[in-house]
Amino acid sequence: MPVFPHSYLHRVATHVFTSAGAPPEEARVVADHLVGANLAGHDSHGVIQIVSYVQRIRKGQLKPGARIQVTAESPTTARIDGNWGFGYVVTTRAVEVAVHKAAENNVAAISILRQGHIGRLADYTTALAGEGMIGLLTSDSGRTSKAVAPFGGRVPCLGTNPISIAIPSNQEGPVFIDMATSVVASGKLSVARNRGERVPAGWLIDRDGNPTTDPTNFAAMLPLGGERGNKGYGLSFMIEVFAGLLTGIGYGIDPSGWHNDGCLMVAIKVDAFRPLEEFKRDVDDFIRQVKSTPPAPGFQEVMYPGEPEWRMAQRRAKEGVFIEEATWTSLQGLMRELGVADDVGRP
Repeated sequence: MPVFPHSYLHRVATHVFTSAGAPPEEARVVADHLVGANLAGHDSHGVIQIVSYVQRIRKGQLKPGARIQVTAESPTTARIDGNWGFGYVVTTRAVEVAVHKAAENNVAAISILRQGHIGRLADYTTALAGEGMIGLLTSDSGRTSKAVAPFGGRVPCLGTNPISIAIPSNQEGPVFIDMATSVVASGKLSVARNRGERVPAGWLIDRDGNPTTDPTNFAAMLPLGGERGNKGYGLSFMIEVFAGLLTGIGYGIDPSGWHNDGCLMVAIKVDAFRPLEEFKRDVDDFIRQVKSTPPAPGFQEVMYPGEPEWRMAQRRAKEGVFIEEATWTSLQGLMRELGVADDVGRP
């Protein structure tokens, strides 16, 4: 696989999106999130998404420069309509609204609808944690095509329905969880397909409900926990209520529906409950306790949630980012088509 400096991939993404009609600042925001995902080791949410985003722009399903509207609000709540703008841009604006409201009123809850893909949820919850707040974010794709079967079922009717929670600390890297409530994020299947790889058993089932490891021919993904996924299914169900029903974007299956990342974001100011620095010291002490646990066979150490991504980002910033050949070939074709192949220079 080709290896590229992250700065070069950022130039590629920025030039592609500006050439596709995005305002320069929006193009940079999208590039920040995509390349940040690659750095963290989550290639499923990285530059592999560029081609599909441009396709959505051309279909009118994603509208660069869209007006972001607050359609209803109270001192602690807001409803944000992204008008089909870039999810990265809309949800970043939602973070700003949440920070302002929680800073003044201790808590804030923001619903978001009609926006494109928002990528890694941790980008937004860690931004809230950086403001001395506990951040929680759930997301659902609305009434569109679905990929995840409910527990006990063999036909998909749920999204991957991710959740992220981040907390303030004094650690070098951010402390967070960011996970799909399916057994794996759907983008990881795209990465496996582009690399010509099979996937682990327990991820997928075929149309008869039997296990399969073929990411090019399957009927549904399984909820978190795989064949024992009753808890993952229950969590996914509730996230669909938070991010789909409460936001009003809908639920169920419509293969012709647009990708519509509905979200519920919650910000909790730590200082409303106890002094922030005391809380952060306790978090650090808790992390030290967890990391002091003797490692099990096959493990070198115990890491806190978010630490693997932080370490990977430091490593890839130095060594470069691996991009599979199929993804790079598609990107090169798009760059030539948009006339930006010469603008980005050499890696």
